[in-house]
Order: sequence, then structure tokens, then C-alpha cells
Amino acid sequence: QLCPCLLAAPTRPPPTHPFAVSLYLSSDCKDYLCCRVFVPCMMVLHSILSDINPYAYAGVGCGITIGLSVLGAAWGIWITGASLLGAAVKAPRIRSKNLISVIFCEAVAIYGIIMAIIFSQKFSDVGSDVTADPKNFYSGISIFSSGVTVGFCNLWCGVCVGVIGAACALAGAQRGELFVKILIIEIFGSALGLFGVIIGIITSASAKFAS
Repeated sequence: QLCPCLLAAPTRPPPTHPFAVSLYLSSDCKDYLCCRVFVPCMMVLHSILSDINPYAYAGVGCGITIGLSVLGAAWGIWITGASLLGAAVKAPRIRSKNLISVIFCEAVAIYGIIMAIIFSQKFSDVGSDVTADPKNFYSGISIFSSGVTVGFCNLWCGVCVGVIGAACALAGAQRGELFVKILIIEIFGSALGLFGVIIGIITSASAKFAS
């Protein structure tokens, strides 16, 4: 049986302050956590999130996309670059061919740039009343969630490629025939970022701010 507070909550206006809970409690409910914690907190959270401009969701999504992608690329280049330079002291022959590991890390940042451009193309001038159309909220949250997905996938993809690239440099310095074998592993690691890009494109395909 559902709590009376939960049944009546959707019909009541959201509270403007967390302590204004007495107006939203049911006299038939004896559940302390439900009445004093769950229902008021959910109402306040809904009120806060619904007051955020949809353009803010979309803008933060674009920022997370490029920010985390660049962070992943920089982290990967940092890891593989340090190992590459260190190993090249003893084996200068690896300097040229192992630069492909740095290129794979840089590709992660390119994924983020491409997705941020795609997301920004979905923006349009809707005037001052941006919250009038519910589709704008869907578009904003869709771009935000897609940006989080792409950003975190590229972040860990960059770290993965960086670690494998560092191992490739160290192994190649000792035994040159290991380069191609580890390079295949690195290619599979770099494909992880493409998974996030594909999901980001699919989840934001129908997002478009109403003009």
C-alpha cells in the first residue's frame, strides 16, 4: 500500500524551503522517513532541477564533453610520453614509431571536439521563455547526459591508451618485435572512446531546441 503522502504529493505545489514540510504531510501517515525526509526532499529537488534553464544543461554537457576528453588525452600523453622519452635514452630507435601512441591519445581529444561541435549545432534562439516548451527540457537533459557519457568514456579511454602506450615503449625498447603485438592491443583500447561517441550521437539525435 502506497503512503498517503506519496499519493498526494503530485497534486501539491513544490515547497520553497526544506523546512516547510508540515503543509505536505498526511495525517494518516506514520512513516517518519517518508513524511519527514523522502517526500519533502524529492519535492525540493524537483523544484530546484526544474528551475534550471535547459540551455544550462546543454551548455554544461558540451563543457563536460570537451573538458573530460582533453583531460583524458592529456593524461594519456603524460603517461606514454614520459615512458617514451625515458626508454628512448637507451633505445633511440623507438622515438619515431612509438609516436603513434601519442597520436592515439590525441585522437581522444578530437572525439570530444567533434561531439561538442555536434551538440552546439543543436542550439537555437528560443527567446526569453525557454521553458515554455517541454521539448527544450528534453533536449537540454539529453545533451547533458550525452556529454557526460562521451566525456567519461574518452577520459578512461585516454588513460587506457596512455598506459598501454607506456608499456609499448618500454617493451619495444627491450625487444623490438613486441611493438606490433602491443600496438594491436592499443588499437582495441583506443576503440573504447568510439563507443561513447556512438552512444552520444544516438542519445542526442532527437534533441533540438524549439525555435
